[in-house]
Amino acid sequence: MDGAVIKQTRYLIGVDGGGTGTRVILAAADGSVLGRGSAGPSGLMHGAQPAWLAILAATKSAFSAAGLATPDLSEIALGCGLAGVNNKQWAEDFTAKDPGFAGLVLETDAGTTLLGAHQGKPGVVIALGTGSVGEVMLADGSRREVGGWGFPSSDEASGAWLGLRAINHVQHVLDGRSVGDEFSAALIAFCGGSRDAVFNWLALANQTKFAQLAPLVVEYAATVAKANEIMLVAGVEVEKMANALDATATLPIALCGGLAEPMLLYLPQNLAKRVTKPEGDSASGALILIKNHFLKCLSEG
Repeated sequence: MDGAVIKQTRYLIGVDGGGTGTRVILAAADGSVLGRGSAGPSGLMHGAQPAWLAILAATKSAFSAAGLATPDLSEIALGCGLAGVNNKQWAEDFTAKDPGFAGLVLETDAGTTLLGAHQGKPGVVIALGTGSVGEVMLADGSRREVGGWGFPSSDEASGAWLGLRAINHVQHVLDGRSVGDEFSAALIAFCGGSRDAVFNWLALANQTKFAQLAPLVVEYAATVAKANEIMLVAGVEVEKMANALDATATLPIALCGGLAEPMLLYLPQNLAKRVTKPEGDSASGALILIKNHFLKCLSEG
């Protein structure tokens, strides 16, 4: 951002872009929050162009919520925490398709979640949404990440990970390898109601579709043994990430994302005692990201 661009920048936007949805926070150039917006997924696994379309839709939604007309993009600086940014090719493609924002700073969704959860202070975050990843910021400002290798080989304890195990239970039930239960019946109904429908559902399934089964896992975990087992195993996976990030067990740990609250019931006891409530979300972390970048540019300009 050069001096002329800084002068014409009137708004800052923090973007949290995941595999199932996009959430943004709109702020004035001084960082004061004006409104929020949302739209469909902007995780880069869906492609750069769909990501930009979702971000633009969420941006328009935020200005509308603030009672403001959407200005020219050249008046807006954007901080983005996006799933998939650690894939360099995806990130380069996304940056190349920038539709004309005054400024753009990219970060992983884990990085912006970390900034938001502890408001820039040292700590650990484990983000549990469509995917999952853990990150720590140490007292010296250095950061380290665990997980986040991508679905289906990683993303432990995520919505997609839960959904994959749920559909595997369905397969066993339909084959007669496991006894059916209310959980499997609900899953089969969700996928269309028959063995053939499950095959068809699987043929089109991606990370986002698998994650759509996670609410059923959570719903039935209190009453059905198999769903409970899946959630307990997920809790152990969360503990593994936490221990890898902070072996000293001295930093605050925040669970973030749509599965954070349901997962609290299934964490091993030692980990549950260390968990704190996040101070802010990934979108607020993305706003901190672009605000810090903007202020740095101002001081250097």
